[in-house]
Amino acid sequence: MADNLSDTLKKLKITAVDRTDDSLEGCLDCLLQALAQNNMETSEKIQGSGILQLFASLLVPQSSCTAKVANIIAEIAKNEFMRIPCVDAGLISPLVQLLNSKDQEVLLQTGRALGNICYDSHEGRSAVDQAGGAQIVIDHLRSLCSKTDPANEKLLTVFCGMLMNYSNENDSLQAQLINMGVIPTLVKLLGIHCQNAALTEMCLVAFGNLAELESSKEQFASTNIAEELVKLFKKQIDHDKREMVFEVLAPLAENDAIKLQLVEAGLVECLLEIVQQKVDSDKEEDIAELKTASDLMVLLLLGDESMQKLFEGGKGNVFQRVLSWIPSNNHQLQLAGALAIANFARNDGNCIHMVDNGIVEKLMDLLDRHVEDGNVTVQHAALSALRNLAIPVINKAKMLSAGVTEAVLKFLKSEMPPVQFKLLGTLRMLIDAQEAAEQLGKNVKLVERLVEWCEAKDHAGVMGESNRLLSALIRHSKSKDVIKTIVQSGGIKHLVTMATSEHVIMQNEALVALALIAALELGTAEKDLESAKLVQILHTLLADERSAPEIKYNSMVLICALMGSESLHKEVQDLAFLDVVSKLRSHENKSVAQQASLTEQRLAVES
Repeated sequence: MADNLSDTLKKLKITAVDRTDDSLEGCLDCLLQALAQNNMETSEKIQGSGILQLFASLLVPQSSCTAKVANIIAEIAKNEFMRIPCVDAGLISPLVQLLNSKDQEVLLQTGRALGNICYDSHEGRSAVDQAGGAQIVIDHLRSLCSKTDPANEKLLTVFCGMLMNYSNENDSLQAQLINMGVIPTLVKLLGIHCQNAALTEMCLVAFGNLAELESSKEQFASTNIAEELVKLFKKQIDHDKREMVFEVLAPLAENDAIKLQLVEAGLVECLLEIVQQKVDSDKEEDIAELKTASDLMVLLLLGDESMQKLFEGGKGNVFQRVLSWIPSNNHQLQLAGALAIANFARNDGNCIHMVDNGIVEKLMDLLDRHVEDGNVTVQHAALSALRNLAIPVINKAKMLSAGVTEAVLKFLKSEMPPVQFKLLGTLRMLIDAQEAAEQLGKNVKLVERLVEWCEAKDHAGVMGESNRLLSALIRHSKSKDVIKTIVQSGGIKHLVTMATSEHVIMQNEALVALALIAALELGTAEKDLESAKLVQILHTLLADERSAPEIKYNSMVLICALMGSESLHKEVQDLAFLDVVSKLRSHENKSVAQQASLTEQRLAVES
């Protein structure tokens, strides 16, 4: 065989120059035979013989051997080590020229050759790009799209594969294909050729690649991709095939317009059916599919329009089915159910309806099942749902009387920052009422934990929420007992630090809480306020031109309140506050200017 191959290669060098088609064809057949028997070894011999350069001259449209030459190139380019040599031998330009051929076999082999050369090869892709190959292939896909004979479908599959290899994991080439309008063409292909498994699969892989690119989403949204994918999805019995469709659906469903299209095309019903079929299975692939289906369901609910359409005033079949996931024994369904409720709870109307219809009790029961060694993701999701439900004012009292704070406080001992963050957010949403704030503010365990979390420097969210909850307990309760509890637990220094936050809302909440402390329990808090350097901080806030008007206003209110303490009064005098405050009398904000006059009078009298 080796001798035959060497002879063939020698003979090919001569016949390639003479262009005697019959003997050339015989040599090419021998090469194809050798490649079929041992592709790698034959490819190495071809490379070593220097014959690759000759192939460029054999790739001419009018020759009867052209398809065979392109076939040989397609075969040798299956080997990674042959791709750059094919580019260096100048084969790309004549191959791209052959894409203009009318001969179906030439087109097929040329598409294969270019596709294999591009596979995982930067050099191959670059050469095809420079030769303008992609546009010609897209034009072919457009013009051949409607023909459903087997030979044409085979050619379409090869062309799709070539474009996929050309652009895979290359954002700029994918963007180029999108600009050339490949997406509507591929969607049309999928619709017409949905019976052809190989072509369908190729379209799905191409969609999967392109859908990752943000710029593709608008083009996808302007096609009927949602309808085609849902139609295809309904037909799939095989797990692997369904998974391929899922891999396209997930990135596409990140787009709100496509979310709505998928809902309207009936995807949700398919997902619910999968959940029902797989819920009791312990097979690994069924568990994975249940997760994918329920995750996608939650993703569809992130769009405002798609969510509202599925809510259907709380009467919708989908909403009811999702509700039934919460008491399930399947952790994945509990998680998806709680996340779905959190997504439904994104406007007041939905929240009020759900609270009135007993959703809070269902979520509390779920939390109860996860207190000891519970599933952290389920805890986090259930707390997220409760936090969102607590936003409308009308729901707060109902949720308090249902015992939500007690249910949430069971998770105080959690060491998981995501759970801590949602726990704090839920409590903060609930304590607008004075009674609730007072009850929680006197809970020493809670306050001590808050003070501890105020120092969670690795978790900015937990730290911020803890500070805000401490401040809220004081602001809403206006209670001396709450202030004493916070002072005894070491919370004052954190409220003072919060007054220097980069977020105006947090600064303001801190200053109002500190003003209440100064008004109600100055004696108790005096030492802590001193050691936290509150007076110096207020001086800085008032002197800083960038401070917001409300910050300046509340800082001056607080200065006046601190005058009742001898030691703090002395600090105010030492720092020459009068100069800073008198400048603010001409502030453009009327409230700031008025407060500056009052504060100046107070400072002048007390000095």
